[in-house]
Amino acid sequence: MKTVADYIRTIPDFPEPGIMFRDVTSVIQDADGLKLAIDEMAKLCGNPDEIDAIVGLESRGFIFGMPLAYNLHKPFVLVRKKGKLPCETIEQTYDLEYGTATIEMHTDSIKPGQKVVVVDDLIATGGTVAAAIKLIEKLGGEVVKCVFLLELAGLNGREKLKGYDVETVVSYEGK
Repeated sequence: MKTVADYIRTIPDFPEPGIMFRDVTSVIQDADGLKLAIDEMAKLCGNPDEIDAIVGLESRGFIFGMPLAYNLHKPFVLVRKKGKLPCETIEQTYDLEYGTATIEMHTDSIKPGQKVVVVDDLIATGGTVAAAIKLIEKLGGEVVKCVFLLELAGLNGREKLKGYDVETVVSYEGK
């Protein structure tokens, strides 16, 4: 029986020497790998009756979040890079290794009191998801879980998410 880890391709020395790049395209290019990934992530979401919405982070969070929302019969909420959403938005800026980035959500995408699961393909340093959580909470939502396909544990992303329930399908010790 194959696991999700069996579908993840590792590319050494990309994008620079010493980095072991974990490629999820090999998961989504295989029908069995994609189904297994979505099924495993759905299990990590918990009881669907205790979830009001799935929030996906641009762009691979859309790939995994949409089928989760569909399978769990929940609305799907987009978190996008600044300037990509057409209606009224709120924004959150966060630090990158060399600079900053800004993400946005529609102001009507989360209702006060809604319980949400945040989904992305990868947790590395945790900056993007921490910024998304701030947006959700500004709108009055409650993050009940953060679900990722992969974790690069050596980058300590969980540290930025202390106090939140973080689940991953596959975790790698390194960076």
